[in-house]
This record gives sequence, C-alpha cells and structure tokens, in this order.
Amino acid sequence: MTNSTSPIAFLFPGQGSQSVGMGQELAANHVVARRTFEEADDALGYKLSQVCFEGPEEKLKLTEITQPAILTASVAAWRVLGEKGLKPDASATYIAGHSLGEYSAHVAAGTLQFADAVRTVRNRGQYMQEAVPVGVGAMAAILGMPLDRVSEIAGEAAQGEVCQAANINSPEQIVISGNTGAVGRAIQLATERGAKKAISLPVSAPFHCALMQPAQDRLAADLRALAFRDPSYTVVCNVDAAVVNSADAARDALIRQVTGAVRWDQSVRLLIEKGASLFIEVGPGKVLWGLMRQIDRSKTCLTVSDEASLAKTLAQVSAQVA
Repeated sequence: MTNSTSPIAFLFPGQGSQSVGMGQELAANHVVARRTFEEADDALGYKLSQVCFEGPEEKLKLTEITQPAILTASVAAWRVLGEKGLKPDASATYIAGHSLGEYSAHVAAGTLQFADAVRTVRNRGQYMQEAVPVGVGAMAAILGMPLDRVSEIAGEAAQGEVCQAANINSPEQIVISGNTGAVGRAIQLATERGAKKAISLPVSAPFHCALMQPAQDRLAADLRALAFRDPSYTVVCNVDAAVVNSADAARDALIRQVTGAVRWDQSVRLLIEKGASLFIEVGPGKVLWGLMRQIDRSKTCLTVSDEASLAKTLAQVSAQVA
C-alpha cells in the first residue's frame, strides 16, 4: 500500500504526550516495535522500555526520560506503519514534529540515526532542565487571544525580564515562557484584557525562550558532532515554519529551536498550502489531533499509537488509495 497522489503529512508529538503504557501494545504485537525499544535501551544503557510500559509516572515525567521515551514510542509506531505497507511516496509526503517531535520527524526522514537521536534528546532534556534553576522560570497557556495581542502583553509584562511566545499551537492556544514574575504578570494582563483563559502550566523549566540559551549552546556542540543526512522526505521545521531539505538546514533548525518559538500553527498551514489533506499523528497521545481541529477542522487527522488506532488508520488510507 502506498499513499495516494494527494499528499500525506505525518506529525510527531512532543513533550506532554507521554503516558505510562505507551508503545507497549505495539511492542507486544510487532517485532519491529519491540526492537525499536530494545535499540533505545541499548543506546541509553538503561531500560527505557520498562519506564514507558510500567512507569512510575513520576519517573516518566522527568524531562531527560520523557524526551527519549516519546521519541522511541513515535519511531516504533512509524516503523510499524512502514512494515504494514504504508510506504510514503517521497514526492507526496511531508513530515513535521512538535518541538521534541522534530527529532522523531528527522529519524523518520532518515536525517538522523535513531540511536544518535535517542541519546541527543536525553541530553537535550537534561540541558533544558539544568539551564534555569527551579522556580526561576515558568510557562502559561493563553487561550482565545490572537498572537499579536499575546506578544504585546508578553512585551509589556517583561519589565526587563524574559517573557515571550513559546508555542504558537493554534489560533486558540498560545503558550508563553520566561521568568516566573513576568509570566505571572502576563497571566494577569491577559485575563484582564479578555483572554478566554490564562493558566500557569505544570512544567519543570521555561522552554523555548531566551532563558534556554545555555541549553542551546550545549546542545549545539552535540548536534555539530553528529552525522546528519539530507532528509528523504520534506520536513517542515518549527522555528521558521519552513521546509528544510538539507542536512545543514536540519541541524541549524534543531539548534535554534531550543530558544525559538514552536510555530506549529504556521507549520500546519504550510503543510495545507502544500496540498496535504490527510494528517497522521504518529506516536503517543492525541495532542496534535486536537490542535488540528482548532487549526482546520476540514482536514482528516488520524492517529497511530496502539493496535486500534493503527488498524483504523490503515483502513482509512487504503480506502483513500482504492
């Protein structure tokens, strides 16, 4: 089964999509998925698979474990799809990943070796956690307010500190990041000025803002030491909401992504402009499926995380190709 001439966009989830048990069913039923988890265990030198399948949740939520765990569960699902005959046509396939998910996207596109990516995102999680002392930074979701007004409020709330848009997820949902005081002031201003909701997020560090510069510098050294190849499929990167077609551009985008905003809304709109009408979220959770409904409800979005969702997606793609 190959895909139809209508382009398919494969989307890979980021941090926050994790749950205990993720990938377990696919690993139990498909050798290629089981081997993916074993490969990750070998690359990291501990049983990541056990934490994914059995928890405890507190351990799975540690950033340096969450990041390789979601990557591994996503790549396992991607490999099962391939084994089941969903062989994407390079000329009609687009790939994007939300933040951490961009690493899964590059593994799928052949830009990065899986074992290299697993070790890199473990370090990425560690560097991000260590970049800012606990309590110094915060993140908040601003719902029901356009980007220009959120950016204006963030600028006003900064008062010499850092406060900026970090995740432009959909027209309905923008996440800000920065110093705890500045983010608190922004929540208050957004609430006063008509946001549907402005809530602090339970995160361990202020991701995707200038406070992450120490993490970006450390990660840049790791990424420059890795072998990158030109992607086999067209990858849309977060930081520019633009296509990357070369190894160097892919590496550069992953480096700048640490302090740069995740331009997810714009990335999905670019995929739609390119002609994608079928979107498949590959990996744990349904976060990107939910955002897709806020961005453009007219597009079909499927998920692949377990046997039931795999069967449904394969059936729907077969029907489209038939």
